[in-house]
Amino acid sequence: MEGGGFKPVRFYDLTAHRLRELLLRREISAVELCRSVLNRIDEVEGRVKAYITLDREGALRQAAAVDRQLQNGRELPPLAGIPFAIKDNMCLRGLPATCSSRILRNWVPPYDATVVEKLKDQQAVILGKTNLDEFAMGSSTEHSAFFTTRNPWDPKRVPGGSSGGSAAAVAAGTAVCALGSDTGGSIRQPASFCGVVGMKPTYGLVSRYGLVAFASSLDQVGPLTRDVTDCALVLNAICGHDHRDSTSVPKEVPDFTSFLVDDVKGMRIGLPREYFPPGLDDGVRRVVMEAVSVLETLGAHVEETSLPHTGYALPVYYLIAPAEASSNLARYDGVRYGYRAPGSEDVLEMFRASRSRGFGAEVKRRIMLGTYALSAGYYDAYYLKALKVRTLIRRDFDEAFEKFDALLSPTAPETAFAIGAKTEDPIRMYLSDIFTLAANLAGLPGVSVPAGLVAGLPIGVQFIGKPFAEGTLLRMGFAFEQSTGHHRHRPPDTPGGDGS
Repeated sequence: MEGGGFKPVRFYDLTAHRLRELLLRREISAVELCRSVLNRIDEVEGRVKAYITLDREGALRQAAAVDRQLQNGRELPPLAGIPFAIKDNMCLRGLPATCSSRILRNWVPPYDATVVEKLKDQQAVILGKTNLDEFAMGSSTEHSAFFTTRNPWDPKRVPGGSSGGSAAAVAAGTAVCALGSDTGGSIRQPASFCGVVGMKPTYGLVSRYGLVAFASSLDQVGPLTRDVTDCALVLNAICGHDHRDSTSVPKEVPDFTSFLVDDVKGMRIGLPREYFPPGLDDGVRRVVMEAVSVLETLGAHVEETSLPHTGYALPVYYLIAPAEASSNLARYDGVRYGYRAPGSEDVLEMFRASRSRGFGAEVKRRIMLGTYALSAGYYDAYYLKALKVRTLIRRDFDEAFEKFDALLSPTAPETAFAIGAKTEDPIRMYLSDIFTLAANLAGLPGVSVPAGLVAGLPIGVQFIGKPFAEGTLLRMGFAFEQSTGHHRHRPPDTPGGDGS
């Protein structure tokens, strides 16, 4: 009870599948839902700072179009009228795509990314573009050229990265669902820090057309949602072959909601001992082992295993990803589009000045690392050797999946850390993704599901699966969340949320 009456329904805080029920029953209109989320943005965006660009008028127009179809009795797609946020490294026609970089600050793409097209086909309501680490290079959003997004659970802490804006928006109620991208953990780690569900699909399952490239053999688009059911609905919408993306796999996509079965009896889960090192945070270890106990109670068989080349994953990633970034970011030269430094005397000076002023410190650091690894005399010693070890890492997973249906680990080695705690030490920042980046190197699907609280902050448990085994991960995540309810935790300052 509140003020002698019932608590008003906070529509912005509901799941997409629940909101669809209300829309179909005409208990709320799409415009009312959109206004609820926009009002929530007005209330908390000043302290969360999840968005770079908001499209209020466009969102309300989209919502009004959904209402007209509802009034005409037309059957609508599952995500019609649902407010979405899009990470700002995906093209959305007519809105800036900055990648949180000065070099693209004023660039407006003339086309939509395939995933954006698919959401528009679903008649989802797109609210705007969210903040990220510049060109998706980072684990905290502190490397954004514009501002640092703050964790809704504690504004003194980071939301994770690089998809920190998308994760924070879902956690804060300023979007119902969001899209992020994951190159080494950039969906799953912020999902863990913000207490939401985040999935990196199998490489090639979701089109990368219109996603601004960081590391082309690693990047993948995926959903950030409030629960596993919403995750399945978004996957249904965005997966599928795209002839415009040469890495897109021509594979039939199942209905992912068919895997939402509250039953894991007989399923085999491996615990890689390398993901539970002696220095792992005690609270994180406790939460993850409690998750193991839940799954065992539900009938799953859990057993320790080994991925012996895991220790090489971090150095391999930080050779391959920067090398690909060095190549991909060579196009930002001040000539064709993006920032051009004024006053240069010749073209070489223009290149140098535009890139020096346009890119931030972390992006320049990775460009230099990658250029060095690819340079004559060092290619074989560094980049080629990293590719060979990447194959060994993939073989470790292949061997493990001969015995197990999925692997379970912490998503991150700790809860959200304080803003500024790691900006002076890049290696400490890179270690934030120590449990997530191997799945990218192997091209495997992984999902982070809320698993509990540590000192009042959320932490996720990660399930990693075989290629194209998203359904298995959804089944495990769904059974786990139905038995625990951790996905219902909300930040303390969220109306109705007390951090528990």
